[in-house]
Amino acid sequence: MDNEDTQAFGYFIDRTAKAIKADLSDRFRKLKADITPEQWLLLSKLHAKDGQSQVELGDSTYKNAPTISRIIDLLCKKNLAVRQPFEGDRRKFKIYITPQGRQMIELTMPQVIKSRIDGWAGLSTKEYKEFIRMINQVFENLNR
Repeated sequence: MDNEDTQAFGYFIDRTAKAIKADLSDRFRKLKADITPEQWLLLSKLHAKDGQSQVELGDSTYKNAPTISRIIDLLCKKNLAVRQPFEGDRRKFKIYITPQGRQMIELTMPQVIKSRIDGWAGLSTKEYKEFIRMINQVFENLNR
């Protein structure tokens, strides 16, 4: 591959990520669900594994510490999550999903699934798996 073949791949990835976020934002707005795609991502991580640290959430979502802290602040303000101090270290916190947070996941999950289905319309399972393989390879290449 030469420079011309590879120069725009970041543009295509960014454009697609923005389209996914816009689609989810629109779906959440129609549900009158007061949550952003970024907030939903953290909440879904807590739904899958409750009581994670801010560092764990940042690592699993590839978001930096200030961004994670800001999103958690908003989730706590909306009563979708709570911070609880680590035993023995009041400077560190574990984050837990609240019952309202679980209700938010239940409300929004069908639309998240529909967004994924709509986004992959016209593509086969084989194509999906190949895309994931390729995008993971690019990620690994750039994070060595």
